[in-house]
Amino acid sequence: MVGARLASCFACFAAALLCAGPVAAAESYPSKPGRLILPFGPGASTDIIGRIFAQRFSDAWGQLLVVDNRPGAGGVLGTEIAARAVPDGYTLFTYGINQTITPHLYKKLPYDPQRDFIPVSLYATMPNILCVTPSLPAKSVGEFIKLAKANPGKYKYASSGIGASPHLTMELFKSVAGVDLVHIPYKVASQGYTDAISGQIQGFFFNLPGPLPHVKAGRLRALAVTSAKRAEQVPEVPTIMESGIADFQVTVWQGYAMPKGTSKAHLAKVHAAMMTALSSPELKQRFFDAGVAASPVTPEEFARFIDGEYAKWKKAVEVSGARIE
Repeated sequence: MVGARLASCFACFAAALLCAGPVAAAESYPSKPGRLILPFGPGASTDIIGRIFAQRFSDAWGQLLVVDNRPGAGGVLGTEIAARAVPDGYTLFTYGINQTITPHLYKKLPYDPQRDFIPVSLYATMPNILCVTPSLPAKSVGEFIKLAKANPGKYKYASSGIGASPHLTMELFKSVAGVDLVHIPYKVASQGYTDAISGQIQGFFFNLPGPLPHVKAGRLRALAVTSAKRAEQVPEVPTIMESGIADFQVTVWQGYAMPKGTSKAHLAKVHAAMMTALSSPELKQRFFDAGVAASPVTPEEFARFIDGEYAKWKKAVEVSGARIE
């Protein structure tokens, strides 16, 4: 009788442990540092903004988030690494505009950017900015177009890689402006800024945060931004549409996603930490100073936003004629 009671008690205790296991694991998450995969190199806007946000996110999440730069192939290399990561809640990925562009540029990718990730939230939006080397005799978009038309194939432009938003933005610009410029892709965006400052490269479209300090210091000449309204950080710089090119608008964005298979509990904790970080007045000011705006959304809103961008850039790639074999 006593033995039966003991066996019954032991069975109940074991069952309680089994039930408490997942709860305890969820409550203890995160219990170790995480990894943030950035698909571009140091100095790129994705890196600049990603590091600012990662620092504040780490405080809210309760563990250090280690930035892991994986540049290459216009973001394809880093995206593949993130897609294949173990979905244990400790790998985050900077999912941005490029992940909705590259599928339409390549015949085949080693991942599916819509199926292999779980969207968490946007965290930043910004325009691209058209800059030229100060030695170039063009002080407006119109003058730049006129100069390029008079010298087809003479001028070079930089990008952060084939398929990256700076590359495709310039390809769209070339298409609507009717100019012929030579593409020079860089693995690290900051080298593109340096070569434009020295005059080896004549111009580029890059995300605003990267070139912003050089524009303010007079090392680069800004001709226009791609947003619907002027950027508050450079209010003297007109938009592309103000400069005479109708319906030309590009908004660059960054968010967090996690590998497919990540649990809902881990997703919820990451999203909560993102919302806490994005509500910080200090972070908002740092973002503004860097040229971006904080942009929190729910996972469902982010997923719908991604679908819209996917369709938008599919059309844009078709119009531009850009293609990577």
